[in-house]
Amino acid sequence: MRIITLTDETKQNLLENLLKRSTNDYGDYEKIVADIIENVKKRKEDAIFEYSLKFDKCTITKDTFQVTKEEIKNAYKELDEHFIQVMKNSAANIRTYHEKQKRNSWFDAKEDGTILGQKITPMQRVGVYVPGGKAAYPSTTLMNVVPAKVAGVPNIIMTTPAGADGTVNPATLVAADIAGVDRIYKVGGAQAIAALAYGTELIPKVDKIVGPGNIFVALAKRAVYGHVSIDSIAGPSEILVLADESATPKYVAADLLSQAEHDELASAILITTSKELAQKVSEEVDRFVKVLERREIIQKSLDNYGYILVAPDMETAIEAANEIASEHLEILTKNPFDTMTKIRNAGAIFLGEYSSEPLGDYYAGPNHVLPTNGTAKFFSPLNVDDYVKKSSIISYSREALEKVHEEIELFAQKEGLTAHANSIHVRFE
Repeated sequence: MRIITLTDETKQNLLENLLKRSTNDYGDYEKIVADIIENVKKRKEDAIFEYSLKFDKCTITKDTFQVTKEEIKNAYKELDEHFIQVMKNSAANIRTYHEKQKRNSWFDAKEDGTILGQKITPMQRVGVYVPGGKAAYPSTTLMNVVPAKVAGVPNIIMTTPAGADGTVNPATLVAADIAGVDRIYKVGGAQAIAALAYGTELIPKVDKIVGPGNIFVALAKRAVYGHVSIDSIAGPSEILVLADESATPKYVAADLLSQAEHDELASAILITTSKELAQKVSEEVDRFVKVLERREIIQKSLDNYGYILVAPDMETAIEAANEIASEHLEILTKNPFDTMTKIRNAGAIFLGEYSSEPLGDYYAGPNHVLPTNGTAKFFSPLNVDDYVKKSSIISYSREALEKVHEEIELFAQKEGLTAHANSIHVRFE
């Protein structure tokens, strides 16, 4: 990996390079996505089945469109029982963690008859997109569905592409069943997002769409936002390791590569105050790359977006980490908890050398759907609040309103909204 001295100039160059991965730079695909969405809106399942044949080489009909109970039952038979139990354990951890996020409605009543409050209501129907193709993502299924169930969403619709043989990956189906998905449809890509956003004959329109996908899925989610809600526009995966001389080079290298293997746009960055650690990590990375299965993808990722930055002190290193605002941030310092208190921007923070990033991806419980590409400066991980709506409650008695009606009328008059003022005034004529 390239080793660079951290300065204001090198930091700015790095930030500009990382921003190139944004979906805003894929305008050429927007017309394709817009056409797919419009076609699905007009022709519904007919368009979806044509796209399934074109993109997934899969023949789907109305009779085979929805995953059946029998298909789910067969999926269980195809998986190792131990792996099924591991998924159940993971789901339990995710559920326990997210139950602590749940909030209740509240009301504050005063003696003068004023009642203010907040009513929290689960969304009625949520759509979960799970990628398919060559890879299977049961962990993504759990991470998107379990918080929705904790929030109390009564209807969860999942879409995922089928293979050429018309079947869905069994691990994905079992994860969906464990998590509590209500219906699963065999459709992927922008056409799946359009179906969830606008509804078809078989797929009901949802209130919100969550889940990652390729560039077509990301652009489709952006296109339908406003008609339905979405979680976020997920960018390429990224990891930043913040380390001092106490870190173990082998661990740091292994953790960097855990994200570099995702795809060629993934980012892996080490910021350290130790030149010796920087050199040793670079050597360990080279050693690992030679033996890992996805070495071609890893190498391209490192060539494009892999950096080892040597900082003059930990304060400078921390400030750079806050500017990058990484999706995953590992802190491998002598006192990681103290370092963590100075971090303002990160999707998920992993403390200590036995808290490597895959722990969060699969098992610990916190959500692995995280803000990417610097958006951790203003976005949070997927959580229970993403699946509920909050309504303000306002109730005033005549006595309570009488005390303040002149002030409200004055406010409205100063804004030139006399009908607003009159709405209050007529009650005290």
